[in-house]
Amino acid sequence: MKQWWSSFKEKHPVLAKWLYQIFFFIVFSEGVTIFQYIIFAFLPKLLGLKLAGTAWSWPAIPVTLFGKTFTWNALGYDVLYDANGNVMIGGGLGYFISMLVGSFLAQCINFPLQRNITFKSHGNPWYQAMWYFIAWIIITPVVNSLNCLWVGVMQDVVPGWLYNIGSTFIMGGISMIVFFFVFKIIFPEGEKKNDEAKKQTAKGEA
Repeated sequence: MKQWWSSFKEKHPVLAKWLYQIFFFIVFSEGVTIFQYIIFAFLPKLLGLKLAGTAWSWPAIPVTLFGKTFTWNALGYDVLYDANGNVMIGGGLGYFISMLVGSFLAQCINFPLQRNITFKSHGNPWYQAMWYFIAWIIITPVVNSLNCLWVGVMQDVVPGWLYNIGSTFIMGGISMIVFFFVFKIIFPEGEKKNDEAKKQTAKGEA
Protein backbone atom coordinates (compact mmCIF):
# COMPACT_ATOMS: atom_id res chain seq x y z
CA MET A 1 0.00 0.00 0.00
CA LYS A 2 2.80 2.40 0.91
CA GLN A 3 4.61 1.65 -2.35
CA TRP A 4 1.41 2.19 -4.35
CA TRP A 5 0.80 5.53 -2.65
CA SER A 6 4.37 6.68 -3.34
CA SER A 7 3.94 5.79 -7.00
CA PHE A 8 0.57 7.56 -7.12
CA LYS A 9 2.07 10.73 -5.60
CA GLU A 10 4.79 10.80 -8.22
CA LYS A 11 2.28 10.48 -11.06
CA HIS A 12 -0.44 12.73 -9.61
CA PRO A 13 1.15 15.06 -7.04
CA VAL A 14 -1.67 17.63 -6.94
CA LEU A 15 -4.45 15.05 -6.70
CA ALA A 16 -2.50 13.07 -4.09
CA LYS A 17 -2.10 16.18 -1.94
CA TRP A 18 -5.83 16.91 -2.10
CA LEU A 19 -6.75 13.31 -1.26
CA TYR A 20 -4.31 13.29 1.67
CA GLN A 21 -5.67 16.56 3.03
CA ILE A 22 -9.33 15.61 2.58
CA PHE A 23 -8.79 12.20 4.23
CA PHE A 24 -7.08 13.50 7.35
CA PHE A 25 -9.34 16.55 7.50
CA ILE A 26 -12.42 14.31 7.61
CA VAL A 27 -10.88 11.91 10.14
CA PHE A 28 -9.94 14.69 12.57
CA SER A 29 -13.16 16.62 11.99
CA GLU A 30 -15.32 13.57 12.63
CA GLY A 31 -13.33 12.91 15.79
CA VAL A 32 -14.00 16.38 17.19
CA THR A 33 -17.64 16.13 16.03
CA ILE A 34 -18.04 13.08 18.27
CA PHE A 35 -16.41 15.09 21.06
CA GLN A 36 -18.97 17.84 20.48
CA TYR A 37 -21.81 15.33 20.68
CA ILE A 38 -20.62 14.22 24.10
CA ILE A 39 -20.52 17.84 25.27
CA PHE A 40 -24.00 18.55 23.87
CA ALA A 41 -25.37 15.39 25.47
CA PHE A 42 -24.01 15.81 29.00
CA LEU A 43 -23.05 19.43 29.73
CA PRO A 44 -26.64 20.81 29.63
CA LYS A 45 -27.56 18.29 32.33
CA LEU A 46 -24.55 19.28 34.43
CA LEU A 47 -25.47 22.97 34.14
CA GLY A 48 -28.93 22.13 35.44
CA LEU A 49 -32.49 23.38 35.19
CA LYS A 50 -31.74 26.90 36.41
CA LEU A 51 -29.68 27.77 33.34
CA ALA A 52 -31.95 25.69 31.10
CA GLY A 53 -34.82 27.87 32.33
CA THR A 54 -32.94 31.13 31.79
CA ALA A 55 -33.97 32.86 28.57
CA TRP A 56 -31.09 34.44 26.62
CA SER A 57 -31.32 34.93 22.90
CA TRP A 58 -30.88 37.36 20.01
CA PRO A 59 -32.58 38.63 17.86
CA ALA A 60 -35.55 36.64 19.23
CA ILE A 61 -37.82 36.68 16.15
CA PRO A 62 -41.09 34.69 16.48
CA VAL A 63 -41.33 32.00 13.80
CA THR A 64 -43.92 29.34 12.91
CA LEU A 65 -42.55 26.41 10.92
CA PHE A 66 -44.22 23.05 10.25
CA GLY A 67 -46.87 23.93 12.78
CA LYS A 68 -44.34 24.73 15.50
CA THR A 69 -44.07 28.24 16.93
CA PHE A 70 -40.72 29.21 18.42
CA THR A 71 -38.23 32.05 18.60
CA TRP A 72 -35.54 32.18 15.91
CA ASN A 73 -32.14 33.29 17.15
CA ALA A 74 -28.65 33.71 15.76
CA LEU A 75 -27.40 33.45 19.34
CA GLY A 76 -29.16 31.58 22.13
CA TYR A 77 -32.11 29.19 22.35
CA ASP A 78 -35.67 29.17 23.63
CA VAL A 79 -36.40 27.71 27.04
CA LEU A 80 -38.01 24.29 26.54
CA TYR A 81 -41.09 23.17 28.47
CA ASP A 82 -42.81 19.81 28.70
CA ALA A 83 -46.55 19.24 28.38
CA ASN A 84 -47.03 20.20 32.04
CA GLY A 85 -45.14 23.47 31.69
CA ASN A 86 -42.00 22.30 33.45
CA VAL A 87 -38.58 23.44 32.24
CA MET A 88 -36.73 20.81 30.20
CA ILE A 89 -33.01 20.30 29.71
CA GLY A 90 -31.95 21.14 26.16
CA GLY A 91 -32.72 24.81 25.76
CA GLY A 92 -32.18 28.23 27.26
CA LEU A 93 -28.87 29.65 28.39
CA GLY A 94 -27.66 26.22 29.53
CA TYR A 95 -27.86 24.76 26.05
CA PHE A 96 -26.28 27.84 24.48
CA ILE A 97 -23.33 27.68 26.89
CA SER A 98 -22.97 23.98 26.12
CA MET A 99 -22.97 24.72 22.41
CA LEU A 100 -20.29 27.39 22.76
CA VAL A 101 -18.10 25.29 25.06
CA GLY A 102 -18.38 22.19 22.88
CA SER A 103 -17.69 24.09 19.67
CA PHE A 104 -14.76 26.09 21.09
CA LEU A 105 -13.05 23.09 22.71
CA ALA A 106 -13.50 21.10 19.51
CA GLN A 107 -11.70 23.83 17.58
CA CYS A 108 -8.88 23.88 20.14
CA ILE A 109 -8.35 20.18 19.43
CA ASN A 110 -8.94 20.44 15.69
CA PHE A 111 -6.63 23.38 14.96
CA PRO A 112 -3.25 21.82 15.87
CA LEU A 113 -4.16 18.49 14.25
CA GLN A 114 -5.19 20.11 10.98
CA ARG A 115 -2.29 22.56 11.01
CA ASN A 116 0.51 20.10 11.80
CA ILE A 117 -0.71 16.86 10.18
CA THR A 118 -3.33 17.59 7.51
CA PHE A 119 -1.88 20.73 5.96
CA LYS A 120 1.68 20.49 7.36
CA SER A 121 1.80 24.22 7.83
CA HIS A 122 4.96 26.12 8.78
CA GLY A 123 3.41 29.57 9.04
CA ASN A 124 3.07 31.73 12.14
CA PRO A 125 0.78 29.71 14.46
CA TRP A 126 -0.45 32.77 16.38
CA TYR A 127 -1.39 34.60 13.20
CA GLN A 128 -3.16 31.50 11.87
CA ALA A 129 -4.94 30.90 15.19
CA MET A 130 -6.14 34.51 15.19
CA TRP A 131 -7.78 34.10 11.75
CA TYR A 132 -9.15 30.72 12.73
CA PHE A 133 -10.74 32.29 15.82
CA ILE A 134 -12.21 35.11 13.72
CA ALA A 135 -13.64 32.54 11.29
CA TRP A 136 -15.14 30.62 14.23
CA ILE A 137 -16.80 33.80 15.56
CA ILE A 138 -18.33 34.47 12.12
CA ILE A 139 -19.41 30.89 11.44
CA THR A 140 -20.89 30.22 14.91
CA PRO A 141 -23.94 32.55 14.61
CA VAL A 142 -24.65 31.17 11.13
CA VAL A 143 -24.72 27.52 12.18
CA ASN A 144 -26.44 28.45 15.44
CA SER A 145 -29.26 30.12 13.50
CA LEU A 146 -29.70 26.92 11.45
CA ASN A 147 -29.55 24.75 14.56
CA CYS A 148 -32.21 26.98 16.13
CA LEU A 149 -34.62 25.90 13.39
CA TRP A 150 -33.87 22.22 14.11
CA VAL A 151 -34.29 22.73 17.85
CA GLY A 152 -37.52 24.68 17.42
CA VAL A 153 -39.20 22.14 15.15
CA MET A 154 -37.83 18.85 16.50
CA GLN A 155 -37.52 19.53 20.23
CA ASP A 156 -40.62 17.51 21.21
CA VAL A 157 -40.82 15.27 18.13
CA VAL A 158 -37.68 13.11 18.32
CA PRO A 159 -35.92 11.45 21.28
CA GLY A 160 -33.08 13.25 23.03
CA TRP A 161 -30.26 11.22 21.48
CA LEU A 162 -31.49 11.96 17.95
CA TYR A 163 -32.11 15.58 18.88
CA ASN A 164 -28.45 15.93 19.91
CA ILE A 165 -27.17 14.08 16.83
CA GLY A 166 -29.06 16.57 14.64
CA SER A 167 -27.58 19.51 16.54
CA THR A 168 -24.11 17.98 16.32
CA PHE A 169 -24.41 17.45 12.58
CA ILE A 170 -25.54 21.03 12.03
CA MET A 171 -22.98 22.60 14.37
CA GLY A 172 -20.10 20.29 13.46
CA GLY A 173 -20.91 19.09 9.95
CA ILE A 174 -21.62 22.44 8.34
CA SER A 175 -18.69 24.04 10.16
CA MET A 176 -16.44 21.23 8.92
CA ILE A 177 -17.18 22.00 5.28
CA VAL A 178 -16.61 25.73 5.72
CA PHE A 179 -13.47 25.28 7.78
CA PHE A 180 -11.81 23.12 5.12
CA PHE A 181 -11.65 26.11 2.81
CA VAL A 182 -10.71 28.39 5.70
CA PHE A 183 -7.74 26.10 6.35
CA LYS A 184 -6.77 26.17 2.68
CA ILE A 185 -6.51 29.95 3.00
CA ILE A 186 -4.76 30.31 6.36
CA PHE A 187 -2.42 27.36 5.68
CA PRO A 188 -1.06 28.34 2.24
CA GLU A 189 1.12 26.02 0.19
CA GLY A 190 4.89 26.36 0.02
CA GLU A 191 5.48 28.16 3.32
CA LYS A 192 8.47 26.05 4.25
CA LYS A 193 10.14 26.60 0.88
CA ASN A 194 9.58 30.34 1.18
CA ASP A 195 11.11 30.38 4.65
CA GLU A 196 14.15 28.46 3.46
CA ALA A 197 14.54 30.81 0.47
CA LYS A 198 14.49 33.81 2.78
CA LYS A 199 17.19 32.24 4.95
CA GLN A 200 19.37 31.56 1.91
CA THR A 201 18.89 35.12 0.69
CA ALA A 202 19.82 36.49 4.11
CA LYS A 203 23.00 34.37 4.13
CA GLY A 204 23.93 35.56 0.66
CA GLU A 205 23.51 39.20 1.62
CA ALA A 206 25.65 38.66 4.72
